[in-house]
This record gives sequence, structure tokens and C-alpha cells, in this order.
Amino acid sequence: MHDPLPAFPGYSLRRAANATGAELSSRLGELDLRQSDASALILVGANPGITSSAIGRALDIQRANMVPLLKRLEEAGLIARRPINGKAQGVELTEAGRERLSAAMAVITTFEAELIARVPQEHRAHLLPALAALWR
Repeated sequence: MHDPLPAFPGYSLRRAANATGAELSSRLGELDLRQSDASALILVGANPGITSSAIGRALDIQRANMVPLLKRLEEAGLIARRPINGKAQGVELTEAGRERLSAAMAVITTFEAELIARVPQEHRAHLLPALAALWR
């Protein structure tokens, strides 16, 4: 059968994202984390006191979806909210959150190294700039 679909960049990008996303989700699932959870923990770890709205903007997550994400992390004891000024609250990692982030980063670092190893050497330097050009 002739398959013309791989000639479409969007199709190939979606297939690559689905395949790699499923693989990473499975690995993070062993830590009882979703990809969005790990992404939020990474941002909070790098930006203690960050607001939930800033996390949502960085991850392109709507406010309605941020509420359950942060609630899940808070109920798991991974984050805590602290007042920063008036009504705004900052989000910080707890000790358990720092430990889970460390474990998640080990999984993600290994996954990313394996992922880039699949790309031919001559294309590696161009991969991230090409992907960033599509969404930034």
C-alpha cells in the first residue's frame, strides 16, 4: 500500500509526539506522575513562589485545568501554597516534592538522552531549533 501521510510534516510530528509521549507517560507513571505534573514540578522547582497563573501560561494550560492539576499535586504532598501579596499565592515544592522532582528528572534525563540518540547525528543540532520554530 502506498502511504502518502508521512510526507506531511504535521502528520509526522503528531505521530512522533504520540509515540514519544506515550513512552514518557509510562515511565513517569511509575512515579505516580503525569507529564503535566512533572512539568509543573520542574517549573516550581526552578521558580519557587511561582503563581499558578504563571505555571498555566508557561505550560499553555487553561485555568480550569490548572486547578485540578495543582490540587492533585497538593493532595499528594508535593507542593504547598504560600501567600505572596494580598490574594496571590505562590507555589513551592515540599520536601516530598523535591524528592519526586529529583526522581522525575532522572527518568526524563534518561528518556531525553535515548530520544536524541534516535535522531541521526547530523540532525541533532537542528532538532530543537526546528521544533521551537513551530510553536514559539
